[in-house]
Amino acid sequence: MIRLADLFYRSAALYPDKMAIWCDNETLTYKEFADKVSQYSNFLLKHGVSYGDHIGIPMNNSITSVVLLFAAANLGVGLVPVNPTLPVSAAKTAFQMANVTHLIARRAFFEQCDKNGGLPLDGLRICMDDDHEGSLSLRQANESSTERPVIEEVTGEETLIITTTSGSTGTPKPINLTQLNKYRRAMAHIRLYGITKDDRILAATPLYHSLAERLAIIPLLIGGSSILLPRFTPSIWLRCVKEQQVTFTIAVSAQLNQIAALLSGPEETEIDSLRCVVSSSALLELQVKNELIEKLRCDFHEMYGTSEVSTVTNINFKEALHKKQSVGKPLPEASVFILKSNGDQAASGEIGEITCRTELLCAGYYGMADTFDASLQNGYFKTGDLGYLDEDGYLYFSGRKKELIITGGINVYPQDVEKCVKELVEISECAAFAYPDKRLGEVVALAIVIKEGKELNMRAVQVHCSRNLADFQQPHKIFFLDKLPKNAMGKLVKGEIINYIEMLGLN
Repeated sequence: MIRLADLFYRSAALYPDKMAIWCDNETLTYKEFADKVSQYSNFLLKHGVSYGDHIGIPMNNSITSVVLLFAAANLGVGLVPVNPTLPVSAAKTAFQMANVTHLIARRAFFEQCDKNGGLPLDGLRICMDDDHEGSLSLRQANESSTERPVIEEVTGEETLIITTTSGSTGTPKPINLTQLNKYRRAMAHIRLYGITKDDRILAATPLYHSLAERLAIIPLLIGGSSILLPRFTPSIWLRCVKEQQVTFTIAVSAQLNQIAALLSGPEETEIDSLRCVVSSSALLELQVKNELIEKLRCDFHEMYGTSEVSTVTNINFKEALHKKQSVGKPLPEASVFILKSNGDQAASGEIGEITCRTELLCAGYYGMADTFDASLQNGYFKTGDLGYLDEDGYLYFSGRKKELIITGGINVYPQDVEKCVKELVEISECAAFAYPDKRLGEVVALAIVIKEGKELNMRAVQVHCSRNLADFQQPHKIFFLDKLPKNAMGKLVKGEIINYIEMLGLN
């Protein structure tokens, strides 16, 4: 039986005066943090929250959010975190899918609900930052007992987090993560990256995503220190790493691109505390990897995974410099199988769908068992991503399966086109995507963002592509945009590009 709250309270007993968490210049020791978890637990129990209930929470990066996460674990309650900037209608959909009964939110969210007809929830409404008519104030929890309530029904098998996929390649799905899921994922990363109680671990992505939750949880289970960034800019990130002496972090590639650009600027920034940085979410360009390895002077890893399966592969570039285009080898907890369209195993170097069998697999899609079962084949989860394994067992990522461009019956992998186009020094970002075509079904299209102060015309792009790409890879449509649509993690959402082009009237 694995109960996350037990592990945390054990850390609190061992290191009561040690800093447990820092966020936005506020800190709590382990003793103070444990008292808060107990108070929030008692407050929720007093007002009718029961074992197995689900609580919706538009979640920002704050100490309060992390305390609520551990209080939920202590009570055997599930949290359904969503982006606090979501429209009320989108939050309502996510909460309905996850069977939410109670709501903990800030006053601004409640006011938006009031303007939009409210949320049809039967349980509590708790305001986190102020008073709001018809809601309890979370401040009242400070009057609750600091004695930990122990709920005997909690086994660790119950839901802790229901996180909704972005829906960028289909209908959003509610991913069910139990306490045991979170524990196994935390322990896998502790082993993989040699994390100890002496580490100061930075979470700089949104807490309503599983990555930041994992980074916040890991140190609190083993007596380390959790550093939580309330918002991200590259300068804030670098200052935080320096001032808080951060030793380990996992950052998304969009963040690391910005950090690399700042580190390459005229102002020198000395960072000497980091021992390990891991890149996730999307592939880093080789030039950016090289810059970060040189500037950060620490172990630099890249990993591949999804919310459903957590981290699947990892590579340490100090140990595998000759494999810099790869996302690494499978973790000890995982195995990877490349699936051809006919269901057979792909040969070495042959692109197919990445499938994974892993101990870190989520508990399923909440309320959508059939959909989840359809994602499995012989125990392997079909990620919807394309890639291949080389002769040494290293995985290479080739893009999303649903982003594959099929023009005149020929497969075009967007990454091949993007890699070529990015050779043009004037380009800041680009994305190759499918554009509808009556004759060929769809053709290759390009969305390009030009670097500030640079100039580039369509003819120059076409000439470069004609010299470096095959006939079937040539872009038929080229759009110059001010930005590319991205989600809250800074990840490109290709499914929104055509909508954005239509909104601008460029099609």
